[in-house]
Amino acid sequence: MVKSYLRYEAQSTFGVICSAGGNAVFDHSGRLSITPALDSVVVWDIKKATQVARWKDSDNTAEVTCIARSANDKDFAVGYADGSIRLFDLQTNAVNVVLNGHRGRVTALQFDATGTVLASGARDTDVVVWDVVGEVGLYRLRGHKDEITGLAFVGSGDARNAGAAGYIVSSSKDTLVKLWDLRAQHCVQTLVTHRSEVWALAVSPDARLLVTATSDADLHVWTIAADRLDSVETQEQGSVETQAQEIVETQAQDSTGDQTTTPRSWDAITEYGTVRRSGSSRVVDLRFHASGQFLACLGTDRVAEIFRVRTHHEIKKKMERRQRRNREKQKKGGDGSGSDAEAEPARSITAADELASFQLVRTSAKPVSLDFDPADSDTAALVRRGSLRILLSQNNNSLHVWSVAVPPPDKTTKQAALPEPSLLNSVEMAGHRTEPRALALSSDNELVASAASKSLRIWNPQTGACVRTLECGTALCVVFLPGDQIVAVGTKEGTLELYDIAAAARVETLDAHDGAVWTIDVHPDRKSVATGGADKAVKFWSLELVAGAGARRRLTLEHVRTLQMADDVLALRFSPDARLVAVALLDATVKVFYADSLKFFLSLYGHKLPVVSLDISSDSTLLVTGSADKSVKLWGLDFGDCHRSLPAHAEPVTTVRFVWGTHYFFSAAKDRMLVQWDADNFQRIQKLGPCHGDVWALAVARHGAFVIASSQDRALRVWAKTEEPLFLEEERERELEEMFDRGLEEAADTNADAADDEDEAQRAGKATVETLKAGERIIEALDLADAERAKWTDHAAQLRRTPHIVPPQPEANPILAFEKLSPEAYVLRTVERVRAADLDDALLVLSFPRVLSLLEYIDIWARREWNTPLTCRVLFFLLRSHQNQIVATRSMRSRLDSIRRSLRSGVATQRDQIGYNLAALTSLKTEWEAAATADFFDEAAIQNIQDSQLKKRKFVGLKA
Repeated sequence: MVKSYLRYEAQSTFGVICSAGGNAVFDHSGRLSITPALDSVVVWDIKKATQVARWKDSDNTAEVTCIARSANDKDFAVGYADGSIRLFDLQTNAVNVVLNGHRGRVTALQFDATGTVLASGARDTDVVVWDVVGEVGLYRLRGHKDEITGLAFVGSGDARNAGAAGYIVSSSKDTLVKLWDLRAQHCVQTLVTHRSEVWALAVSPDARLLVTATSDADLHVWTIAADRLDSVETQEQGSVETQAQEIVETQAQDSTGDQTTTPRSWDAITEYGTVRRSGSSRVVDLRFHASGQFLACLGTDRVAEIFRVRTHHEIKKKMERRQRRNREKQKKGGDGSGSDAEAEPARSITAADELASFQLVRTSAKPVSLDFDPADSDTAALVRRGSLRILLSQNNNSLHVWSVAVPPPDKTTKQAALPEPSLLNSVEMAGHRTEPRALALSSDNELVASAASKSLRIWNPQTGACVRTLECGTALCVVFLPGDQIVAVGTKEGTLELYDIAAAARVETLDAHDGAVWTIDVHPDRKSVATGGADKAVKFWSLELVAGAGARRRLTLEHVRTLQMADDVLALRFSPDARLVAVALLDATVKVFYADSLKFFLSLYGHKLPVVSLDISSDSTLLVTGSADKSVKLWGLDFGDCHRSLPAHAEPVTTVRFVWGTHYFFSAAKDRMLVQWDADNFQRIQKLGPCHGDVWALAVARHGAFVIASSQDRALRVWAKTEEPLFLEEERERELEEMFDRGLEEAADTNADAADDEDEAQRAGKATVETLKAGERIIEALDLADAERAKWTDHAAQLRRTPHIVPPQPEANPILAFEKLSPEAYVLRTVERVRAADLDDALLVLSFPRVLSLLEYIDIWARREWNTPLTCRVLFFLLRSHQNQIVATRSMRSRLDSIRRSLRSGVATQRDQIGYNLAALTSLKTEWEAAATADFFDEAAIQNIQDSQLKKRKFVGLKA
């Protein structure tokens, strides 16, 4: 009989406030924060510091890398490390659209002003423009040679409309900034002034200023000429030869290193100057405020610098002061000649005159991203509040909101005497600042303790709520003492710290070892504790009751004896029968002693590197060891023989734990995986993960109800045991299928890279496993429908040959009979069930004979006017993809003529229906405005207008 197991499924993830791999943004109201949390997105109520929602797609395991807010106040685009993009709805917390077009990590996302077009940039150096409403990719823009770092829309055009003007500015690590014309799908200008990677860019709300940031201490400022953008397609300011001559001159100046180039006739972006920052570190983020009055620059030196954009009046006063100072200097010099020539440069305005450093916000850790509160989008709201609200996410798993006071409109910064920026709200209690290195479960599995550097937190593993937060030393190990009221923490400083959970306070600190306390374990009789440290000693402590605060008595530890070892102690464990104690040493051996007399019993050697974790089965017969040599060994405690050495992981093993009452055990390693094993037949049962960081600690509930792990990404993950049976053969087959699917995706990417030409504009989309499966479903539907139609065609032909003998009707296909669909309707339903973003790549899977078959069904759909928009989209894509073959097939001419005639009538019907609906909506809007609008007449103003319009009498003198 085949042995079966029970499967573990991921239940919850908690402890992550915001991950360092992505940016955090405000919602439209400024009350919520949308933050990345590894492979999910968490919505935080910033004022209450509570989690409102968690966005997680069950099909995704990649890390969130980028988030963008749409203009419709409800949609958010989320980019992932695998190149996919998902659109979430803030109101329903559901995934609306899934887009696959990039072959690398998504690094930049930007919506246009209407929220219907999305631009994305990734590590694969491509910029992809998406139609959010149609859920499809419009085109791919290629030209950069390195990772895209920033995107911004310029102009009011609609990228979905081929006849509308619109532009995108993109920056990359290849030191280039490009201006793309969305109508021509072509790069119309490239800025080559930067000498290092461009890490961020920002465009002012009025699309007048472009600011780019590099690794140096200056911000590069450019001006965008809107009139030149509008005239790129229409004006003809010179011949092709003149423009070519300008290009040659520009290239010659670039080759000689001359940076004083003159703007070309069609350059819409011209250099404005540079602005010096307060710091010299690399820029992380760069954003304009929605009012256009402020610019925020975030650097890696823990400083967010706010610049203020001066008004025209302030700039004019500054220029006048500059000219006055220049004249005074010339008078003091005594040389009055040439004053006009020297005063002329003072009249030119530079970027430093318009952008001035305003405030500095100093963060407590390295910042990751910055965002302004969109609720203060206009100047009136900003004046009412009197301050800016800035959201800062940090790489220490914390989220801060800062308030920066702004001067009133009638006062300057110096006159207002503004206070320093202040911290308004923070979200810090729901996670560790550093990675948790140790875990411990209470005896009833109701609480879990996680210990990290400088912090100890008590969690409810079922809800993920943080019950207690305590300050501690640099924790290395943790354990619940009997009664689950006291938690003992071993630190790197060599101390043993005791914490009372109910009182949320440290009750005692003991000097346990001369070096780091690496391990701690409770004796099975629940009366003593053993610790091991870097001082080559194992110390045994007895649990005693002493008088505490008031009449309450508390537990304490009293040192009773010491076992001196030959090397540092890394791990120790009592056997459940209290007979033995196993000690792992730095010399890669495991020593086993009798627990009562501490006499030597066994020496287990075989690992090539030190054993960092060990555990003993509940029946005290097996010992499992995990080592830094990436292997796990099983030992018998009767004779000390090695039962099996398992190559468990691809990286060093960090922890191993048995499941109570069984011979199953879990192992975790730095390869970000958890693996369940059967120690009886030495088989791998199941892989859990992957995590997004090295797994440091592991705790298994009694009888294996759930398993919890902590990793380098500061997350605590819980896997719960389900009732679903697991068979080893099926599990191996599933792993092979996943490996095969990954191979298919890699092969598709390789073929796509090989097929890419040098065109700047290409098709948006990427072949994935989902698109391949969708294409296979379409092929199966075509085969089934063709076979069904062929049966009925043969039946009709036989009926025509023998009209007096009625042949039996063919049996209908069971699928069609069950669905009650005709073959044509079945194929259409199959195509409709393919996601809009995957349809193009799914159609590429079809061979040309099946394309001809699909065109036959398209003719039927067009005649019957079934789903005309989808019919047109499939037809146009097939014609573009297989144009040469279709043109060469003479029999397709009649088919295409039939499709053309049918589609024209169908599209005309759709157009008339849409026009009728638009007219009806316009009429309803007019009626509503007439009923809801109250007219107000200002009689005084009306009288003044009438008086001004009266003709005054004019007296003219006449001569006789």
